[in-house]
Amino acid sequence: MLRRLLGRIAATPDSAVPSLPFLHRALLLPLLSAAASALRLPPLYSPPPPPPPPAASPLRLLSLYYRPRPRALPVPLVSVGNLTWGGNGKTPMVDFLARSFHHNGVSPLLLTRGYAGGDESRMLCRRLSDTSAKIAVGANRAALATSMLTKYGYYYPHLHLNDPPSPSAKIGVAILDDGMQHRSLFRDLDIVMVNALTPWGNTHLIPRGPLREPLTALTRAHIVVIHHANLVSEAQLKTILSTIQDNGATCPVFSSKLAPSHIFEVNQPAQRLPLHVLHNIIVLCVSAIGCPDAFIHSVKEIGPLKIERLDFSDHHFFRAHDLQLIQDTLTKLVHQHKNDAIVLVTEKDYDRDPDALRTLDAKVLVLSSCLQIIPHEAQGDDEFMRKVREIIATSRNAKLEREMA
Repeated sequence: MLRRLLGRIAATPDSAVPSLPFLHRALLLPLLSAAASALRLPPLYSPPPPPPPPAASPLRLLSLYYRPRPRALPVPLVSVGNLTWGGNGKTPMVDFLARSFHHNGVSPLLLTRGYAGGDESRMLCRRLSDTSAKIAVGANRAALATSMLTKYGYYYPHLHLNDPPSPSAKIGVAILDDGMQHRSLFRDLDIVMVNALTPWGNTHLIPRGPLREPLTALTRAHIVVIHHANLVSEAQLKTILSTIQDNGATCPVFSSKLAPSHIFEVNQPAQRLPLHVLHNIIVLCVSAIGCPDAFIHSVKEIGPLKIERLDFSDHHFFRAHDLQLIQDTLTKLVHQHKNDAIVLVTEKDYDRDPDALRTLDAKVLVLSSCLQIIPHEAQGDDEFMRKVREIIATSRNAKLEREMA
């Protein structure tokens, strides 16, 4: 209930605050606003200022140097992050990058926290099991990186090869999942994901709104990707782009979407059923993800006979009463329409707790999707990865020049 309430407030612009219940306006909003101010993150590391004059106090000296310098890894580090909570496409982008590096002959190391039950990290492990990707899960991602680089070895990859070799067992690049607010590791490239459906929420900081940082933090991005761009109008995309530019970001901006690829049954995750198995049947879409509307849109595009939905909060674990609700809803649909009905979930919902879904007395299918860069003005998957490699090379050359100076 609290998550739903905070989500509702985070989606409510200031102009619509009067429509909220009186107690929310009078008590909860002031409390959330005060908490947002108290929890505001200090700025990330910037080069230290010139030494202060001798008369400066010890306290002043300490305040100038309290921020630790982030440590650089011996391999390029790519961060995938966002400014708002939930549904921004970070995990699909990490999957996309890992596969792209693998196909380019570079073995990637994925560093992820395993947040909220680890559904995202389990999904990445399953999806990337046929690649050279190595995945490390834990809160201290700097320590994880050191451990994995020591265990497997590393090398500096040649990212511009026209005929890439087979991936080495050694690590050639690291990908930091949910890394925009990470402070201990230096990044060669910061990719910031923006959800086109709810780009900034009500523009307030957590917990008053969904923003982790002010919009001016976009200036740290090397690339911005507007995700779910296929679900909004051109006018909305132009407004998002204008906001990005108005807040000082001058980096390239790409658009992406989730494209359904195949379907599998919960008992057979290795199978690849065609999407048309959903044609002319009733589908109950059950999801506990950050952006359920995008899931529903993808299913509509496939063309089932009818769609019903049950949405739970992001990362929600299905309990006994949730499973009973799903079962009852499915039975009701079958009775109403005199037709077969199936349950359809996302990969994140499957990987969170496949055993729970297997207890349902119903056919439960899983929709598998992958991120695609939307072609626009010669920008597509190839141009995106070319820009990634270019930025990494520039960062590494600058690092080398600093070390030699």
